Amino acid sequence: MNRNINLNWLRTFEATARYLSFTAASKELGLTQTAVSIQIKSLETKLGQKLFIRGPKSLDLTEVGKAYLPAVRESLRSLSVSTDGLFNPNQANTLVVRASVALIVWLAPKLHDFKAQYPDVGIKFVTSIWPDGLEMEDVDIDIVLAANNQPHSKLEKLSAERLVSISGLQVAKGIHSEADLLQCQLVQITGFEDHWDHYLSHFNLRQDTSAVNLQVDTSVAACELVACNLGCAVVLERFALGAIESGREVLLSGQAVPLNQSHYFSASETMKVSKPYTDAFKAWLRDIFREE
Repeated sequence: MNRNINLNWLRTFEATARYLSFTAASKELGLTQTAVSIQIKSLETKLGQKLFIRGPKSLDLTEVGKAYLPAVRESLRSLSVSTDGLFNPNQANTLVVRASVALIVWLAPKLHDFKAQYPDVGIKFVTSIWPDGLEMEDVDIDIVLAANNQPHSKLEKLSAERLVSISGLQVAKGIHSEADLLQCQLVQITGFEDHWDHYLSHFNLRQDTSAVNLQVDTSVAACELVACNLGCAVVLERFALGAIESGREVLLSGQAVPLNQSHYFSASETMKVSKPYTDAFKAWLRDIFREE
C-alpha cells in the first residue's frame, strides 16, 4: 500500500531518533519543539504504530521504531548522495568528458598533471559504449574514434592511430613473426571486427575466422583476456603501451601498422555553452596526444 510518507517527517524522525530528544532535533532542523512533536505524531498516525516511548524526562524508540530507523537512515543517505552527485553546486566546475573505456583508462595515469594545474576542476568521465545513454547537450568534451579525412567541420583531429598485436607472456613464446598469430586464438573486439583483417593484410596474411572464439566489447577487456593467455588481440598502440606501463602481463607481438582511424574532438550544434575550464582541458589533451 502506498502511504505517501512526508519526507520531512522522515527527516524529523531520524534526527529525533539520533538525539532521543525533541529539543536537540528541533535545533538541528531549525524547527520549534512543538513542530517536531507534531511531525512525529503525524508520522506515527500515518504508519499506525508508535515510534517512540515518551517519558516525563526521557524519550526512547519502540521496537518497531528501532526496526524502522536503519531503513529510513539509509534512504535519506542515498537520497542525499544522489542529490549531491546530480545537482552539485560545483557542477559549473565539473567537466563531463565522454570517451571509450580504453581511452579513459589510458588517460587516468596522466590526469595527475591536469589536476595539479587545476585542483578545483572536477572531471566526470562517461563511457561511449552506449551512445544513447547521455544526451549530447550534457557532454562538455566528446572524444571519438573515427575514419580519417573526416569532412565534418565539427570534428577536430587529435591523433593518428596505429594498430599492434598483443599476446600474454606464455603465448608470446610461440610468436616469432606476424604469421605465427594465425596459430593463436583471436580475441575480437565488437565494433572493430575489421581490425584483425586490416592488421594481418598489411603482412599479406589472411584472417582465419574459425580462430575467433572470444569476443569482448572493449579494448580493456581484450587486454585482460590476453594477459590471461587466452589468445591474441589487435588494439591501438597507445592502449597496448598503456596496459604494459600499468603492469599488465602483455607483450607486443608484432609491428605497428598505420590505421585509417584517428581520435577526434566531436562537437554538435546541440552541445551546451562551453564551461570555464573546457578549453584548458582540451589544450591539455592536445598536448598529451602530441607527446605520445
